[in-house]
Amino acid sequence: MTPEPYIIAEIAQAHDGSLGTAHSYIDAVAGTGANAIKFQTHIAQAESSPHEPFRVKFSYVDATRYDYWKRMEFSEQQWKEIKRHCDDAGIDFISSPFSNQAVDLLESIGVSQYKIGSGEVSNFLLLEKIASTGKPVILSSGMSNLTELDEAVALLQSRGCRLSLLQCTTAYPTKPEQWGLNVLSVLKQRYGLPVGFSDHSATIYAPLAATALGAELLEFHVVFDRRMFGPDAKASLTIDETTELVRGARMIRKSLNHDIDKNDNSSFKELKNIFEKSLAVNKSLPKGHVLKFEDLEAKKPKEYGIDARNFKSVIGKSLKNELNAFDFLNEHDI
Repeated sequence: MTPEPYIIAEIAQAHDGSLGTAHSYIDAVAGTGANAIKFQTHIAQAESSPHEPFRVKFSYVDATRYDYWKRMEFSEQQWKEIKRHCDDAGIDFISSPFSNQAVDLLESIGVSQYKIGSGEVSNFLLLEKIASTGKPVILSSGMSNLTELDEAVALLQSRGCRLSLLQCTTAYPTKPEQWGLNVLSVLKQRYGLPVGFSDHSATIYAPLAATALGAELLEFHVVFDRRMFGPDAKASLTIDETTELVRGARMIRKSLNHDIDKNDNSSFKELKNIFEKSLAVNKSLPKGHVLKFEDLEAKKPKEYGIDARNFKSVIGKSLKNELNAFDFLNEHDI
């Protein structure tokens, strides 16, 4: 039996630096049934510089990307409060670190696992730091080719990391032709590790399709409304969509865990008697009439006349009895 997919709703920077908004997301996401809520832990001075360009020039209040990361920072105490709230709400807390200093901060609040974002796959300094914690790692493959991914996987596995991989396309939002659902099987065959799907499509369709193809983890951005401020809002699901996705993914997984034997239809015996049909004549016919195809109809239920599948057996036969229009046709009539 394959377990239900582990579902991660990513808040990232949807809180826009507001601690209150971050806490609001915890309660909202916990109500969707997702397994985990994921943040990003940014320490501007450790991970960035004023030279970093904006991926999307969206901000009216931040002169540089560095300024934006600075505004996204929470203190260690605030992170502890966020983690405590997640524990109280019964949802796993995950945060992606973007510097070694951020790893130290997350270790201080007691995280149980790490998610490594697509842009950090080649950051072996960070990978080494995370590996040293001994915690499970989810590695996203968004911008990496297989050779680059080989190197990162080898490093983490050499340190004994319990590792999962996510197929991801770094595009916001991701178009259907960019989803790369075929890569799920490529990663599974190449590495033999748990494989999942990190989505930026702003639809429930891509994660549901990934679930049907065997994804064991699902990750996607969540926002209260796609019209909100922020770089990921347009590539996110709403809370209501998240609830629907969680429900759908678990139904799909249940379906995949219960194979149907198409050779065995014994459970449909009663329904077959209701839905299947018996032969009848479609007009009044005299005794001695030689039956033609044009004389026949099929009517519910089954077993009130000759089985409709055997209609050829009566063509060319003579009637022993006079029949009225739409009488059932039985063996004793011919």
